[in-house]
Amino acid sequence: MEDLKLLGEFYFSQLLNKPIRDADGHRVGRLLDMAIRWDSVSPHVTGIRYTKGAHDLIPIKLVDSWDHNGMRLNTLFNPKLTCPIHEDETFIGKWLLDKQIIDLEGSRIVRVNDISLSWVAREGHNYIVLVAVDIGVRGLFRRLGAEFLLSRLDNKFVGCQFIKPLENRTSALQLTREKEQLRQLHPADIADLIEDMDYKQRAAFLDSLDSQQAIDALTEMELDVQVEVITQMDEERASDILEEMPPDEAADILSELSSEKSEELLSLMESDDAEDVRELMQYEEDTAGSLMTTEFIGLPIWLTAEQAINELRRLAPEAETIYYLYVVDEQETLEGVLSLRELIIASPETTLKDLMHTKVVKISPYDDHEKVADTIHKYGLLAVPVVDDQDHILGIITVDDVLELLMPDRPRVEIYSTLIARRRQAKGGHSE
Repeated sequence: MEDLKLLGEFYFSQLLNKPIRDADGHRVGRLLDMAIRWDSVSPHVTGIRYTKGAHDLIPIKLVDSWDHNGMRLNTLFNPKLTCPIHEDETFIGKWLLDKQIIDLEGSRIVRVNDISLSWVAREGHNYIVLVAVDIGVRGLFRRLGAEFLLSRLDNKFVGCQFIKPLENRTSALQLTREKEQLRQLHPADIADLIEDMDYKQRAAFLDSLDSQQAIDALTEMELDVQVEVITQMDEERASDILEEMPPDEAADILSELSSEKSEELLSLMESDDAEDVRELMQYEEDTAGSLMTTEFIGLPIWLTAEQAINELRRLAPEAETIYYLYVVDEQETLEGVLSLRELIIASPETTLKDLMHTKVVKISPYDDHEKVADTIHKYGLLAVPVVDDQDHILGIITVDDVLELLMPDRPRVEIYSTLIARRRQAKGGHSE
């Protein structure tokens, strides 16, 4: 096998609308676009579109050379030599130029101003491969014929391995690769991408995410965007995602929808999940009940430490937090609380009754947000239980929910930094 040899590099804009001539110099047409196929090696050009209103292509194997004057074929032109575009191919100019794409490396949406291509030789054949897209201002000026004005400005490229077009018109192989790369992005980055998209782009992009990715990203978005996203989905998928979200967040979203729409989605959810959400939706917006989640760890008072750890393994995946473990009796009455650390270091045979702290800071579901924030701040808590008049535990409110409530316009990284600082400050069983 011969080594890959670079024959030249050029930009798509430099050849666009330039003449195509055959081996005798006769003009065949103009370069209107290039068909591309994305295989396991790299995206490569398969044919040249040379005339309007037809999808017949000049196969790339007939191209001999190119320069600033256009392309030259290695044979006399005959329309019989052309071929149709295949299902796994697309026109790169129509697909990418002036379009927004996702820069998977930078986790941002960018605009394609030009396309960088390379002419390479391998095993006796010449290929044109897509190397990168130009997202910089210099690429835009290049297309206007005024690149010299910005010659001192660096080009800004995104390699083809890091791009995800918002219009999916590539091969199944390419789409699979893009999905793998999306899995590497943090949910907060995916949320930022979705928030920057328009209505149509969001719908198409969400279809490319699996349910868990959509759920994780959705929980990172602002409420108004969450509502828009859920509204855009078909009812079945929307109900499935709401079902898997924390009940308090699902309740917030459904409360913003019309009563008919929210009831329709609730009716499609599993009955237990729907009931949890309905209970949370009954509380007024400025109450503790509207902030709480029903996903907490409640353990029977008679369990031993060893039994509690085994039960914790079963319950933890569904819980909002496991820093605090709440101890309840047969009637779900809150009897005490202990920290995860206290449980782990306890003797296996010690009962929770002997481990727990009976003096528990708690609030009513009808307390206002100010009371919740003051309580969490005063006692340095990571979460506070919400109980009814009979001390039945209804749910918990976590410190991150309170911080987001108090600092709605602050970046999430600042909020989580504050949260980490609070965790470091927390001391003792109930505050650990």
